[in-house]
Amino acid sequence: MASRESRAYLQELRQRPAFGAVGNEFDLDGLRRGMGTRQAPANPDVECIRSQIDGIPCEWVVAPGADPNLRLLYLHGGGFVAGSAANYLPLAAHLSAAAQCAVLLPDYRLAPEHPFPAAIEDCIRAHEQIIVSGPYGQAPARATFIAGDSAGGSLTLATLLALRDRRRPLPLAGMPLSACTDLTLASESIRSEEDPICSARCMPVFADLYLGETDPRNPLASPVFGDFTGIPPLLVQVGEHEMLRDDSIRVAAKARADGVEVTLEVWPGMVHVFQIRELPESQEAIEHLAGFMRSCLARR
Repeated sequence: MASRESRAYLQELRQRPAFGAVGNEFDLDGLRRGMGTRQAPANPDVECIRSQIDGIPCEWVVAPGADPNLRLLYLHGGGFVAGSAANYLPLAAHLSAAAQCAVLLPDYRLAPEHPFPAAIEDCIRAHEQIIVSGPYGQAPARATFIAGDSAGGSLTLATLLALRDRRRPLPLAGMPLSACTDLTLASESIRSEEDPICSARCMPVFADLYLGETDPRNPLASPVFGDFTGIPPLLVQVGEHEMLRDDSIRVAAKARADGVEVTLEVWPGMVHVFQIRELPESQEAIEHLAGFMRSCLARR
């Protein structure tokens, strides 16, 4: 059962319209303003170090005591059209503290100005860089991981598929959160679940802006159609009250069928990207992610 705080939060959310639910209005400028706002970590001792990778603005987040050579590439959400590293500093700080790792947040290119596959190419370059360079300069990584939420969850899976296909070094594991995995929009929960964060009416807009003329069944656009053979272990987290819930369930099943070790967590009472909501379950889920990383490190 969800915590009392989470039940109250869900009730509060349901008293106001989700993004895009009123009048079929898709406010891209408003979404970008909101998800571009810089949010500082609560702990002032967390280091936030701005950098660039091949022209891609990035920010390293390092909690006190974190190992700078243990590196997590975290890909923000925002429907492929919005979002920023600056907006995700608090989550990155929690992840850095829990997993005792350095977290890199890249500002990958956004659609429609930079449609598919620009964001994936940026994420590939970011992972290539964290293998050889960390928050304090050139130094080889002890291990790398990749995670992301929503559109960033899709990019997490797409980056893994692309790295494997290009025969490039893979992270030790991947952690897609509330991932968008099917831009054909075939998942049942898109029609059946009333998402209190974002209206399902937005999904065709996100898909059109991101894909342009790309076939939505392209596995790098819709990872549920990919072949996951040879992909490292995955921890998939999703909330019960998400229109993308079944995207996570379906991609977990596909990866497992392809021989990948998959842990699927469907969190009761939780909403889209609940890990950022500062709820009791948010920190619990982050601890699960950190524990998963430690278990992968111990078994390599």
